[in-house]
Order: sequence, then C-alpha cells, then structure tokens
Amino acid sequence: MLTLIRRFASLAGMLAIVVFFWVNLPDTFMTARNWINISQQISMLAVIAATMTVVMVMGDFDLSVGSMASLSGVVAAVLFVEGWSVPAAVSVALAVGLAGGLLNGVLVSVIGILPFVATLATLTVYSGLAFVVSGGSTIFGRAIPEAFSGFARSGLPLGTLDGRPLMLPNLTLVAIAVALVVWVVLEQTSYGRRLYAIGGNREAARLAGLRVTWLRLSAFAFTGVGAAIAGLMFAARVASANPTQGSGLMLTAIAAVFLGMTLTENGQPRVLATMAGVAVLGILDNGLTQMRVDSYVREVLVGVIIILAVSVSALSRRGLMRGAR
Repeated sequence: MLTLIRRFASLAGMLAIVVFFWVNLPDTFMTARNWINISQQISMLAVIAATMTVVMVMGDFDLSVGSMASLSGVVAAVLFVEGWSVPAAVSVALAVGLAGGLLNGVLVSVIGILPFVATLATLTVYSGLAFVVSGGSTIFGRAIPEAFSGFARSGLPLGTLDGRPLMLPNLTLVAIAVALVVWVVLEQTSYGRRLYAIGGNREAARLAGLRVTWLRLSAFAFTGVGAAIAGLMFAARVASANPTQGSGLMLTAIAAVFLGMTLTENGQPRVLATMAGVAVLGILDNGLTQMRVDSYVREVLVGVIIILAVSVSALSRRGLMRGAR
C-alpha cells in the first residue's frame, strides 16, 4: 500500500509540473517543436544518468562524471586542433572515459576506498587534467570539424511544421540508444541481475560466488564511457569545448536517478524510471527558462527535488522493512 501511494504521489507530482507550465505557457510549452527541443536539451543528461544507474544499482555512485565529460570533450577538441580525424579523436576521448572509469573502479572495488571519497578525489583530478589539456581556455571555431559539430545539428526528418522542417535530433537518438543499451544490460542479462544482487546484499552476493570486485569495477568503467559520450555530445552541440562545460551534469544525474527511484516498486534504480526523472528535470528547466526564472532559483529547485526524492525513497524503504518484520 505504501509503495502504491509513493508511486502515485510521484506520478501526480510529475503531471502537476507539466500542467503548471501548460497553463502558464499556453502558446509555447505544449508544441511539438518545444518537446523536441527539450529532448535535445536533456540528451547529455540522459546519457550520464542512464550509465550512472549502472553503478547506483549496486549502492555506489560516481561524483566524477561531470569532470570526466569535460575532460573527454577537451581531449577530442585538442586532437582536432592537431589535425586528427573525427573517428580517431572520438575513439581516444572514449578511451579516456573508459580509463577514468576503470581508475574509479580500482579505487573503489580493489583498494576499498569509499565511493564518495574516491570519486570526489578523481573529480578533482579529471577537472585539473581538463584545464591542463585545454590550457584553461575554450577551444572553438575552425578547430572543431564540421563533420563533428554538424552531427549535433542534424537528425531524423519528421516532416514540416509551420512551413519549417521538423526533425528528431541526432543527440536525442544517441541518448535513446544509450538508454536502450543500459536497459538491456540491466534488465535482460545475467550481468545486470548480478549487479542488482550486489546492491541488495554485497556480502551475500560475495558468499554466493559472485565476482563482486570485477563487477563493481566494470560498472564504473561503464559509467566512465557514458560520461565521455556525454562530453562529446556537449562539445558537438555547442561546437566548442572547455574544461568546465560538464560540471553541472553530476548533480542533476544523481537527482534524476533518485527521482526515478520514487517510481519503482521497491525503490531500486531502474533505467526507464531514471529517464522519467531526466524528463521531469528537463521539463522543469525548460519551463522555468521560458518563464524567465533566474538560473540560481532553478538550482535551488533541483536541490529541493533531490531532498524530496531521497526522503520519499528512504521513508518508503523504512516502511517496507517494517512490513517485512
């Protein structure tokens, strides 16, 4: 009963946000073009939040994803300046994300450092490396190949609206593809079931013969690659790269996962629920921007949403534990 009330309240709250903006922005909010715009705006967040879900199902989290996104973006941009081709530069940037994720995994699963401490430290390391690689400046202009930035400006044609072409952006398609891959990995494979087993009871999973160390390490590597993909998407979208452009993604990604947890039956992270959380945050940001609400007020609201989502999840789990007794 408590679970149903929690899920209903979460759905009702999300619907209320949509209705609020629909009423206050009747001419712009509920248009096809605006919803497509929202889908592109949240695409980077969706990628990071989807891959963040992989580590959070185990009860871990990664604070370094924002700085890793920045580092991967500037690595690709610097390689473009050096004359590297788009496939080669993108491959190196993805490898940087993989290496960063593996380092996080080693620190957490092999050495045994708490995820908060380990990834807080690597957040600083990756952020510093982004400044070193970029020289502390923004890389833009002709240094960014058209083949790279043009990818973010194109998409799947959907027809015309008001005499103008309407298309589903490539960045949205990338986000959908990443979310689908994560869903398959977590929900349809034995690997995903093992990750959930670790999140349920790590010691019991170890005693059952699961390779807990390797599984946690691989999950952090997964998240590192996701951060690199998001960093590349960000750089392509704005046709530039700077060492701080991914800094705001970590907090909102965690918020999206916790929001999604209020929708699931047992309060566990699920990637589809995470995508619902991403959508809510994107709608909130889009609506408040159209209403010309200051950015710092939006940050306060995101913080409040995190507090509410975590509180609801904690109270629900406490109720479930009492019911089990």
